[in-house]
Amino acid sequence: MREAATIAVSGAPAGTERWRLIVRNVYPFAVVGALWEIVALAGVFPRRLFPTLEDVASSFVELTLNGILPHHAIETVLRLLAGFTLAAVFGVAIGVLMGRSRRAEDVFLPLVSICAPVPGLAYAPLFLLWFGLGNLSSVLLVGFVSAFPIIFNSWTGVKAVKEIWIRSAQSMGADDRRLFRHVILPGALPYILTGMRLGLAQAWRILVAVEMLAAVPWGLGWMIFGARKFLNTDVMMAGIVVIAVIGLALENFVFRKIENYTVVRWGMIAS
Repeated sequence: MREAATIAVSGAPAGTERWRLIVRNVYPFAVVGALWEIVALAGVFPRRLFPTLEDVASSFVELTLNGILPHHAIETVLRLLAGFTLAAVFGVAIGVLMGRSRRAEDVFLPLVSICAPVPGLAYAPLFLLWFGLGNLSSVLLVGFVSAFPIIFNSWTGVKAVKEIWIRSAQSMGADDRRLFRHVILPGALPYILTGMRLGLAQAWRILVAVEMLAAVPWGLGWMIFGARKFLNTDVMMAGIVVIAVIGLALENFVFRKIENYTVVRWGMIAS
């Protein structure tokens, strides 16, 4: 009996803390949703331009059951993953090379510094002319634009590795391969992960816009821009919700998992 009481007492704070965490995460969305509903019901804007949450939910369910929304989402995610994979591979490689080689830094840094501030949409006409309409130009443009924050953060991360760590590893007989694997890469990884998060945000922004310009038959960007022509704001909002959910899923189930398995596990940052 005493053990059961002890377990109950010790379990209560954990349950309370869990509910506090849920309320804290849900509270901002509840506030925004309530304000949205108030504005929609007040008639500040025409209902067709500012639908209620019920209208958005109804369109979301209808499009999902018809298979239209999942098809758009899958096509967009495939383009996103393809382009972002290219950006991650080449961005990390170039950034690390810049951080380790002064010659590479002299070659790449001016190019990256000039190209990075240019808005992604400014490159879209060039990519469409070079690679034509369709998926190829969309994927390559996503990879090109989202690579810049990855390059910058990877380069900064390698530069931020303390020299005393490198010298200590070298004095203990570490060759270049072990030095990179056990010192440079772990030290730069928090910056690399931050760069990938920023690169993913860039990838979303450019992909949603270029899907309309590239005349692809399916995609969330194509759906959102198509709905705008017919003033289907509820369909537009349903597409935006899907983009937010996919982004949240990638953050929680990809980046956070990688972060917990690496830099948090190594004690470099707090969980």
